[in-house]
Amino acid sequence: MNIIAAIKPARAARAALMLGAALVLGGCTRGTSDLRAWVAHEKSLKGAPLPPLPVIKTFETFTYQDQDKRDPFSPSPAEEQSSASGPRPDQDRPKQPLEMFALDSLKMVGTIGVGKGIQALIKDPGGVIHRVTVNEYMGQNYGHVTTVAPDHVDLVELVPNGNGGWMERPASIALGEK
Repeated sequence: MNIIAAIKPARAARAALMLGAALVLGGCTRGTSDLRAWVAHEKSLKGAPLPPLPVIKTFETFTYQDQDKRDPFSPSPAEEQSSASGPRPDQDRPKQPLEMFALDSLKMVGTIGVGKGIQALIKDPGGVIHRVTVNEYMGQNYGHVTTVAPDHVDLVELVPNGNGGWMERPASIALGEK
């Protein structure tokens, strides 16, 4: 019996809520004659004229007549010969530990020995110190060590010249740089 008594007030509340919503919505439809008149007036106005369509340009066709000539994007025979005869890195030799690092990330921290037996002490970015002598390699551009002096290391790097060949570029690391 209690359940039935509880259901009846809930139905009554729901019915009252629906009746109130219907009255509110019904009140919204009165007094809209000015709105309808404005909408009718706006629909009767003529719109602005559309701009004319753009004129499509016709392009002149072109026939390429130089099929038998050299491709301007490939190297000329002179450029191919110069790239073949210039210096080239030795791809077959084993890489040395200091070739993993860019040359500007290496630091010369000292030397050991004197005269022809002098060795440079080069510190890599990881803090490891390596002994370097003449004819060893360092840097990522095939840097070949040519001179080890008490205050610097000279080397020659091989860098691409842009024509498919290589060119030599001198470089050095001074003691206490950075």
